Amino acid sequence: MIKPEKSWEKRLASEPDELLVDFMESLSVDKRLYKYDVVGSIAHAQMLAEQKVITRDELRQIKDGLIEISQEIAEGRFKFDKTYEDIHMVIETALIAKIGEAGKKLHTGRSRNDQVATDIRLWMRDQIEILQAKITLLQKAFVKLSEKHSEDVMPGYTHLQRAQPVTIASYLLSFVEQLERDYVRLKNCRVLLNVCPLGSGAIAGSTLPLDRKGTAEQLGFSDISYNSIDAVGDRDFCAEFIFDCALVATHMSRMAEDLIIYCSEEFGFVRIDDSFCTSSSMMPQKRNPDVLELIRGKTGSVYGCLMAMLTILKAQPSGYNRDLQQDKVQIFTASDTVEACLDMARAVVSNIKFDTKKISAGLEQGFLDATILAEYLVGKGIAFREAHSIVGSLVAYCEQQNKKLAELDLGLFQQYCASIESGVYENLGVEKVVSKYVTEGAAGSAQAKRQIAYWNKQLAQR
Repeated sequence: MIKPEKSWEKRLASEPDELLVDFMESLSVDKRLYKYDVVGSIAHAQMLAEQKVITRDELRQIKDGLIEISQEIAEGRFKFDKTYEDIHMVIETALIAKIGEAGKKLHTGRSRNDQVATDIRLWMRDQIEILQAKITLLQKAFVKLSEKHSEDVMPGYTHLQRAQPVTIASYLLSFVEQLERDYVRLKNCRVLLNVCPLGSGAIAGSTLPLDRKGTAEQLGFSDISYNSIDAVGDRDFCAEFIFDCALVATHMSRMAEDLIIYCSEEFGFVRIDDSFCTSSSMMPQKRNPDVLELIRGKTGSVYGCLMAMLTILKAQPSGYNRDLQQDKVQIFTASDTVEACLDMARAVVSNIKFDTKKISAGLEQGFLDATILAEYLVGKGIAFREAHSIVGSLVAYCEQQNKKLAELDLGLFQQYCASIESGVYENLGVEKVVSKYVTEGAAGSAQAKRQIAYWNKQLAQR
């Protein structure tokens, strides 16, 4: 069989240098788009036949040939040749070799510029749904764990200093909220990218009677792009997708940071299952939360993809430029990294235990009931700033005397504020504080139980 030539070889006076071939090829990265390239090509051929640009028999040959090639790739029987640079030319070349003349007509009215822009959008639509499904699984893991701890209390931290008491469930549900924003952002990204650039050609469209809306409908796009110059050079959706991935990574990194701290001997709040820990090559006693550290570390890689994508775009002249070949490196790396981290995060969350006895033993440290005491004074008609000052003085006194607020007698309280009455003790102590929260979304048991019910209902619908 004669090896097909690249269509542009007639324009050049010599064969491409091997160094050039290695430098230019993107096949090693973009071959994972093969299914989308085949689907897009079949839709394009279907449209060409409907517009009578090719015959029905040619359409049948093209369609059958593309399906065979797709099966060969899926089964590992296809031989990739990097001299054809990318998955688009590899598939087209294989098609021509397989069916002959009809295969040469597939690229009618189409450029690799609008072809690759279409393929990426098709891939990204599916990948967003995969990431959303994994986000949902992680959310469910958090909700399931929170159900066990709707009554259990832990310190809440600001500036990594003890602040106010919160239920463990409320703490866990905070990550569910963060992940929900990630889910919605990806949903919005999918809406924005779901327009079809196919038919835009290299930059100016085509003089052939292409039915762009028909092709878009076949491929499940909600609309077409309306400016061919912009359509072939637009990778805004790639930057947005990576940004969404970066925030997913951010939230998992924050979770990882917390759990790394909380499983340390100094805290001892949680214990991660041994199956998700490693040990030391030198220190036999160690149980290291390495998977969490890697989630934290891999977040930097996703940030790097975002910076790389934005840098690629920042000085692009109008239309398509070969710089955009690097877009796939960034979107694939970001997506693969986040997908793997979501799987690992879900596994860790599903296999951790809170040491509620140890947490409870130290709950009264750090004056976690100071804020409610200030709010008690507000209820007595004292301005909050004055109440804040009074309680601050009481806390300073307690530190000097090594006492807790609840251990002070009423007479001492009244030396600082005459409005304090015996009912003040109903507000002091961590367990009492948590039961007093009334605002919606607060970190109390009642609010946590309502949130758990809400999330169970919401997530069950996905």
